[in-house]
Amino acid sequence: MADHVQVVTTADSEESAAELARGVVEARLGACVQVVPIRSFYVWEGAAQDDPEWQLQIKTSAARLDELVAHLEQHHPYDVPEVIATPIVGGSTAYLSWVDSETRR
Repeated sequence: MADHVQVVTTADSEESAAELARGVVEARLGACVQVVPIRSFYVWEGAAQDDPEWQLQIKTSAARLDELVAHLEQHHPYDVPEVIATPIVGGSTAYLSWVDSETRR
C-alpha cells in the first residue's frame, strides 16, 4: 500500500465543508484540505438529484486513514457520506514529507 492517500468527500454547503476541513486539520488527520465547488448528479431514495456540493480533497498519511474515515463518518452531515481514498503513488518528496509531519500523532 502507498504511504499517502487523498481522501475525497462532499458536503452540502460551503460552511459545512469548511467545518469538516477545519476539524480534519485541527485533529491532524489531514495535512491539507482543499474545498472545491462542484455539481453532483446522483439517485437518492429513488429520485434523480442535481445538487451543488463542495468537494473536500484531503491529503493524509495511510497510517491515519482509518481514523480520518471514522472522523468523517462521525462529523459528516450526510446519512451516507462519500468517503473515497485513492493511493498517492508519487509526487514531491518535500510535500509528502510535510504531509507526514503534519499528520503525526
